[in-house]
Formats: sequence, C-alpha cells, structure tokens
Amino acid sequence: MGLKAKNKGFDMPSFDVVCEPDMVELKNAIEQSNKEISNRFDFKGSDSRVEQKDETLILFGDDDFKLGQVRDVLFGKMAKRNVDVRYLKDDKKETIGSDKRKQTMKIQKGITSELAKKVVRIIKDSKIKVQASIQGDAVRVTGTKRDDLQATMALLKKDVTEAPLGFNNFRD
Repeated sequence: MGLKAKNKGFDMPSFDVVCEPDMVELKNAIEQSNKEISNRFDFKGSDSRVEQKDETLILFGDDDFKLGQVRDVLFGKMAKRNVDVRYLKDDKKETIGSDKRKQTMKIQKGITSELAKKVVRIIKDSKIKVQASIQGDAVRVTGTKRDDLQATMALLKKDVTEAPLGFNNFRD
C-alpha cells in the first residue's frame, strides 16, 4: 500500500509540501563564505567567520559593520548555490568579549503549523479538485488528476512568500 492514498480501489497521485534546505549546498555555501572572508583584504586580522552548529548558524564579526559584511558574503554564496536565504531566521545579536559581535540564525526546517494551515486554506479556497492534509511538518496533497497537482504546486509557489516551499514524494 505504501504512502499512496487509497480511494475506490486505485492509487491517487500525491505529493508533499515541505520546507527543507539542501544541507549539503548550505554547508558548501558556509565553507565558501569562510574561504572568501579569510582571503579578503578588508577582513585581514579580524576574527570574522560563519559556524554551523546543528540547526543554527553563528556569524562572528569585529563590529556591526563587519557582521553585516559576513552576512552579505554568506547570502551571496547561498544565492549562487540556489539555497534560499528565507531558510535562515534571525535569532539574536550579542556582544562577546570587548567589542566583538555575534549573531545567531536558525535554519528553518519543516513547515510551521501556521504556515501549514495557510497552505491548506489556500488549496481549499482555490477550488482545485485536490485534498490537503497536515502530516507533521509537511502537507500531503492528493488528487485524481496529475494536472490538478501541478496547478496546486504553481499556486503555492505564487501565493506563499514567507517561506521557501519544496515539493517531494511525488507519487503518480
């Protein structure tokens, strides 16, 4: 039976709406950022860098300006590697030591319950003949026609802007 929805004895096409960054590409973007920061003249002698700890990124800079520069370098590298910057949520900035600055950013994984409800509402309001159900930190969309599923994907890409959505587990 698998993960496919059962309806009247036949399998219905489905897919999952998720919010998961490509962690390999994100790690590559972090490594490239650190490499560029270590080679740049304006960062010579500074302790500016990006570190990853589990689901968190920590940006270090000598002052607010350098911290902003580190952030810009990271966002540029993420863009080049097709990792959406909306996966990162600002957490807190703090001063460490005498004048050094540190910023924590959370990596967003999974769809929040508010966003999941919004996705389901958008799908229901669209009158496309599909069903949406919240499954933990993903939304499962099922329908009888593949075209309806593709129309739903296009609708969600257009209407949901606060988080980067991905689509996986496409079953035909």
